[in-house]
Amino acid sequence: MGVRRTVRIALEVAPRSQAALHETTTQFLWAANSVVDVGWGDTDIETDRRTLHERTYDAVREATELHSHLVQSARNRAAEALTSAVARQEQGQQAGKPTFTSPTIRYTTKSATIDTDHATLATVEGRVRVDFRRPTTPADTPFAYLDDPDATVTGADLVYDEVLDRFELHVRVETTTAAGQDSEATSQRQFQTDSEHRTVLGVDMGIESLAVTSTGEFWSGRELTHWRREFERRRQSLQERGSRWAHEAMQRVGRREAGYYDDVLHTISKGVVEEAVAHGCAAIAIENLDGIRERIPQAARFQQWAFQQVQSFIQYKARAVGIEIISVNPAHTSQRCSRCGYTASTNRRTRSAFRCANCGYSVNADYNAAKNIAMRSLRSTQMSSAGGAPVGVRLHSGRLMRDGTYVPDPS
Repeated sequence: MGVRRTVRIALEVAPRSQAALHETTTQFLWAANSVVDVGWGDTDIETDRRTLHERTYDAVREATELHSHLVQSARNRAAEALTSAVARQEQGQQAGKPTFTSPTIRYTTKSATIDTDHATLATVEGRVRVDFRRPTTPADTPFAYLDDPDATVTGADLVYDEVLDRFELHVRVETTTAAGQDSEATSQRQFQTDSEHRTVLGVDMGIESLAVTSTGEFWSGRELTHWRREFERRRQSLQERGSRWAHEAMQRVGRREAGYYDDVLHTISKGVVEEAVAHGCAAIAIENLDGIRERIPQAARFQQWAFQQVQSFIQYKARAVGIEIISVNPAHTSQRCSRCGYTASTNRRTRSAFRCANCGYSVNADYNAAKNIAMRSLRSTQMSSAGGAPVGVRLHSGRLMRDGTYVPDPS
């Protein structure tokens, strides 16, 4: 059975190529938004790719310097966003016109070539080469997926990480589960999801704790924030010196910083997935991060970035072992009592303390939110035992069923 994976690669890009990639990104986003403008009508939304192509291709090619494959890719991204908006409207949800702002380019195998230690990407200035460093032991990293002889690269997203000031290539790979640990893990997941009590693990993202599960596991974000400040202090000190040596040292600090963040966030995401596996969960419910800057304005931009990175890592790690990912609207999950359902802003006493004004339930606020996220995933997807999906929220010592009843684990 084929498995889709995403391999994140930090790129080393020459200054001239950086300028070309930034300009290509700007034009790509403009192209995608232009297609959305054409497809988004006052009374009807056009989602058919062929129709959108006929209405927009020539105009976009004339207005930009994009390669034809990138124009088509921008159209496809727009069509996907329009289709998603229509689906949400049909489900009775609010869905405004999509707008692309994230600095990302969608590449196909025709516009990007991935090699052992470099890639070539189509830009508005022709093909550019971007290098990357391979780890000394790729077998223990996502690079192993690229090295798999049965794997096929299906495309890649070029992403500019504004926090770390670097380009990344998120390579899409389709591989098999025929070998070793993946096969064993997948078989175990199939056994668990075929069992009588299928459950979902809820995960909340917070400022005090970067990730909290409905089973009561906490991963703090304080160390990450501390080292963020320490790396900033080091860079500022080197920048004040202004020498060539200082500039080279800044680059080394940047590489160590990026590597440290990746290690910490991979550890957290691995822990979340291991928690789901240990408790036999068929799915992990995570909060939809759309609009997070407006919802959690007190969270620093770096923390918001960390939320997104952890979720990205959780998604591909979970799918690798056959666990489904469910995205949940997090509205009011921090204010709702996971025990009685009473919702009020006064329930959230402080950033870390929750006390229900109705039933008196007192617990860590992020843990309470994690249970609410899991419960909302059950309700939103109409899960049932007959439907082959999770029927309860996994807690530390039992399950919380959709009807609110608690079923303890057998002693």
